[in-house]
Amino acid sequence: MTSLLLRPRPGGPGTVADVVEWFGAMQAQDLASGLWSLGARLPGLRQADVTAALERREALRTWPMRGTIHLVPPRDARWMLELTGVRTLVAAATRRAQLGLTDAEADRAVDVLGSALAGGGRLTRAQCMATLEAAGIGTTGQRGYHLLSYASLRGVTCLAPNVGTEQTFVLLDEWAPEQHRPERDEALATLAHRYVRSHGPVTAREFAGWTGLTLTDARRGIAAAGDALAPVRVDGADAVVDPALLDAAPRRADDLLVLPGFDEYLLGYRDRTLMLDPAHADAIVPGGNGVFQATVVRAGRVVGTWKRTLSRGRLRVVVYPLTTLGTRQRDRIRGALGRYASFLGSDLHVDWVS
Repeated sequence: MTSLLLRPRPGGPGTVADVVEWFGAMQAQDLASGLWSLGARLPGLRQADVTAALERREALRTWPMRGTIHLVPPRDARWMLELTGVRTLVAAATRRAQLGLTDAEADRAVDVLGSALAGGGRLTRAQCMATLEAAGIGTTGQRGYHLLSYASLRGVTCLAPNVGTEQTFVLLDEWAPEQHRPERDEALATLAHRYVRSHGPVTAREFAGWTGLTLTDARRGIAAAGDALAPVRVDGADAVVDPALLDAAPRRADDLLVLPGFDEYLLGYRDRTLMLDPAHADAIVPGGNGVFQATVVRAGRVVGTWKRTLSRGRLRVVVYPLTTLGTRQRDRIRGALGRYASFLGSDLHVDWVS
C-alpha cells in the first residue's frame, strides 16, 4: 500500500506529473476512475485541479500496454509504445480481420487522422469518426474504436483531456514533442524500476503480466535495473522491492479508502489474493466481464464495493458490504466517500445494501 502511494510515504510525489512518473503507467481506461486514482493519492486536489494538470500536459493517455488506456509521462509515451505497445499491434491484426478491416484501410485511416490533426488540431471522437467516414473509411460497430486506438498504438495520435464528456485526440508529436529515446535495455530497466517501486514487492511474472512483455524481457528489465531494486522472498517466491521499503519501520495500519474499480490497486497485479478474498472475486468483476467495481478497502483488503450516480451536482453512492461492517466502520466509509464528494465538488448521499 505504501508502494501504491495509498499510505503516506516520506517525500512522496506531490503533483499529477510526480504520481504518474512514479508508476510509469496508471490504468485509465475509464476516465472518471483515472481521475480519482490520482485524486486518492493527492488529497489536496479536486477533480478540476487534476483535469487542469492534464491540460498542462503533466500526463497523457494512450494505449501503451495490454491494449488498454493508461496515463503515462508525456516524454515517455513513444518509447513505451515501441517497447510494449508493439505486442498489442500484433494482436490487433487478428481483430482487424474480425472487423473486416484490411491493413491498407487501417494505415490509410492513420494517415487521414494525422492530416486532419496536423498543425495543432484537436478533434473529438465524433469528429474523428466523421473525418474517417468522409474519407470513405467505415466506422460502424467497433471499427471506429479500433482505428482510433490503432492510430495511437502507431504513435501518431494520443488522447488529450476531454472536452465536456467527449474524448479528444491530438498528434502525439505536437502534444508532447520532447520525447525521451532510451536504448532498449534502458527502457526495460526504467519500466521495471517504476513498476516495482509502485507495486512491490512483486515477481518477474507480475511485471510481465502488467506490461504484456515476455517473461524473458521482464527478467531482463529487472536485472538491468540493478541496485535500484532489492531481492526479497515472499511466500517462498523470489521477488523484488524498492530498497527504501526495507528500512521502513513496521507499523499497524487500519486505513479506510474508497477506490475506483480501475485502479492499480487491483489492475496492477495478476494475483490479487493479498488484496481480495477469492470468495469475493465475482463481486469485484461480475461475470468475469473485465469491468471492475469500485472498492472499499480497509487495512489493504477489499471489504465492499460501491456504485455512484452523479446528477446535478449531487453524488449518490450505494455501498455493498462484503464483510460485516459495524457502525464505526460505516461512519469511516461515509467519511472516505465525503472526501470523494469534495473531490468532485458535489453533495453526498449514501445508501447501504446489506
